[in-house]
Amino acid sequence: MSERDPNPGALWRNTNFRWLFGGGVISLLGDQFTLIALPWLVLKLSGDPLALGGVLAAIGAPRAIFMLVGGAIVDRSSPRRILLLTKYANAVLIGLLGALVLTQRVDMALVYVLAAAIGVCSAFAYPAGSALLPGVLEPALLAPANGILMGMRQVAMLLGPLLAGVVIAAGGDAGDAGGGIADARGLGIALLLDALSYLLSAATLARVRPLAQTPPAANKPPLLASLKAGLRYCWDDTTLRACFLYWSAMALFVSGPLQIAMPLLAERLGGAGTYGSLMAAHGAGMLAGMLLSNVRPGLRIANFGTTLLVADGVVGLLFIAMAGVAGVWQGVGLLVALGVVGGYLQVAVMSWLQRRISLDMLGRAMALLMFLFMGLAPLSAALSGWLVGVVGLGAIFAGAGVAMLVVVVCGYVGTPIRHLSET
Repeated sequence: MSERDPNPGALWRNTNFRWLFGGGVISLLGDQFTLIALPWLVLKLSGDPLALGGVLAAIGAPRAIFMLVGGAIVDRSSPRRILLLTKYANAVLIGLLGALVLTQRVDMALVYVLAAAIGVCSAFAYPAGSALLPGVLEPALLAPANGILMGMRQVAMLLGPLLAGVVIAAGGDAGDAGGGIADARGLGIALLLDALSYLLSAATLARVRPLAQTPPAANKPPLLASLKAGLRYCWDDTTLRACFLYWSAMALFVSGPLQIAMPLLAERLGGAGTYGSLMAAHGAGMLAGMLLSNVRPGLRIANFGTTLLVADGVVGLLFIAMAGVAGVWQGVGLLVALGVVGGYLQVAVMSWLQRRISLDMLGRAMALLMFLFMGLAPLSAALSGWLVGVVGLGAIFAGAGVAMLVVVVCGYVGTPIRHLSET
């Protein structure tokens, strides 16, 4: 069984993967319940969109602040152990919120506190989840496993909100925003179901067995020294440093237009329904790209690095084409193509990182990458929001696409990325 093209049946015969897949399905569907219920709960309590932004910031700020610390602790302990603890903690936090909603004892102050606690948990869960697979699956299974698990996430993002909406409606939530929580029974039920999903997925994760024992924390340096060692590891590795800087630059020009310019494009083309169609097209393309990565994991142009640069060049060209969109179906077609390329790249990059980075450094390295992306996302959104009023919508897409092509050329000429191999 080769690393590039493993036997498709080998993954499903792996007991660890079957437990991960089952728990992942439960957890991802449950997450969608909170993603739908929490914003609506905030609006019912406050009637103020600013309060919703405050709650999202309460989740995002501690997540970003503690992300690097979370990565260091994951490496000092084990991804599986930390992920288990975060699942239990989230079950308690979200279950408490659901119970408070059902008993009509919740207020905005409690929502802010629980949101911040959830954000802290996610700072540990994100690097733990990213670092988990190499410790429980053989290297040959990483690419197909990532393809299936990421594809499953896209399916959950499509089906989960529908299920959540049915549960909330069936629970009797018929009130308007700002109307209080007297009729919020459906929201409380949705939150409790998510809490239950965390417990069930924790039970499946507990059945996963690591391939090797993790050295005890007593044999490892102090936390601050461990954090510095992780940053030094990523900086001193010339190839890894080049990739992180390259991906950060690409994220700067991708995330803002997707967050800001895309809703404005939908508004110009038709409204909220159009926005839903465009986002669904992008999500469907992502799913197709992830499935393609599972069917053809060895699909490459020369090598991994060249494939990465060419694919990012295609993304830049697709963004330039978005500047000329005059109809919904043009936007749908381009976003499907954009999603296919992006989905394939996500699986390929994640699998490469999991093989490339030393296992004892993986939590810290992935935490750093997520920290960079999460830090650049609001900056990119703010920059795009300002530029839309200055240069117009079409120029945002075209300018972002041109900037991506410039980054690709610089990556090809000035970095070792084009020489990257699979190992």
